[in-house]
Parts: sequence; C-alpha cells; structure tokens
Amino acid sequence: MWLVVGLGNPGTKYTYTWHNCGFMTLEVLAQRNKIKVNKAKWQGEYGKGVINGEDVILLRPTTYMNLSGESVIQVMKFFKIPPQNVIIIFDDIDIDVGKIRVRPNGSAGTHNGMRSVIASLGTQDFPRVRIGTGPVPEKWELVDYVLSEIPKEIQETMFASFTEGAIATEKLIGGKK
Repeated sequence: MWLVVGLGNPGTKYTYTWHNCGFMTLEVLAQRNKIKVNKAKWQGEYGKGVINGEDVILLRPTTYMNLSGESVIQVMKFFKIPPQNVIIIFDDIDIDVGKIRVRPNGSAGTHNGMRSVIASLGTQDFPRVRIGTGPVPEKWELVDYVLSEIPKEIQETMFASFTEGAIATEKLIGGKK
C-alpha cells in the first residue's frame, strides 16, 4: 500500500496560493485516477483507490502546513505503511516556477511542512515530488509570498505542472522512471 500526501493549508482563503501546490497536485492525481478524497479522519481528508495496480491512500492534511506530519504519521501507523511507500507532494521555492523535481529522500530545506513530516516520521528517507514556486520575488517576505495567490499570468504554467507532478507520482507508484 502507498500513501500519497499533498501538503497545503485548509480553507478557501488558501485554495490557490503557492503553498497549496501539493493540494492542487493531489487533486489532479485524484481526478486522473477517479479517487474521491472526501472522507475525514486522522486530521485530514482522504480517499482510497488504485494507481498502477497498487492500493493507494490519498491524503490532504487539515492541520495547516506546519503540523502536516501529525496527520501523515497517524495514517502510516493505522495502515502500517513504511516510509519508502509515502510520497509527499509540496511547493518548493528553491525550484523555478512550474518545474518538477522528484527525489527519493532529502532534507526539509526551508519548508516547514516538510520539517513537520520529517520530525513525525523520524526519517528523511521517503520519496517526494517538489513543485517549483520560486524564487521569492525581491522585496517579498517568504511567508507573504507562499501565502499569496498564484498570479493569473502564471496559473496556466502552474496547472500544467500539477499534471506533470501527478504523472511523476504515478510513475513512482508504478516503479517506472
């Protein structure tokens, strides 16, 4: 079994912000694979389905970004999912806007949501799909930027990257490169 987690913040105020790229990519993944993420439990919203012949749980933590790990660890423990079968999808300001990077492990960098996940899991050894949102524009504070709405002129690029991120996630689950 696999657990795929999109990081973000709950509530309509944050729906189309940079920090919710994980949520938006998870939504594309859910639509592509006809999985409804509509059950509430474990401090999140989740849905079960199958991707590339593998049982999958899609999770959207509702803890707010900085406490995401609390939701992730509860689902992992309940379903006895090992860290190597947990894929975290999140925004990354250290990657150019719209670019995707897939990594088998790594540090949290400047991302507080990933810091929470790593602390809760007690390991950095789990795959992740990073959605590029950077760099932070001059004269912007990091927190103000990541919580700002994605500008209209960049939305098409970002929505294409959400599809690319969903496809990359499917490949991880299917064991394809």
